[in-house]
Amino acid sequence: MNVVIAGADESELADAIAAEGHDVTAIDVADGESLEAAGIGDADVYVLTEMAQATSIAVAKDLNRDVRVVVYAGGSLPEFATRQTDLMVDPALLDPDTVAEELA
Repeated sequence: MNVVIAGADESELADAIAAEGHDVTAIDVADGESLEAAGIGDADVYVLTEMAQATSIAVAKDLNRDVRVVVYAGGSLPEFATRQTDLMVDPALLDPDTVAEELA
């Protein structure tokens, strides 16, 4: 599975996903250019770790309408982004290893 993860990855979710055998590309800032460079067009899953970058969900879906969107961050997701998000997980509730296992 190809995974693009965007945002500050303080919980090291990218490492946990890679340890499950998935191809992971991590980017700090998710805009159209960086998402394309990261391979969002071929990605199976887009993981966002910062609510401040919620607009990137719409950009990712524009570039790949079939990508599954997972938000792994605390706080509230803006309403426009909730309609395009497949799964929201609060890091306080599930650790990175559990989330990585469930992505498959």
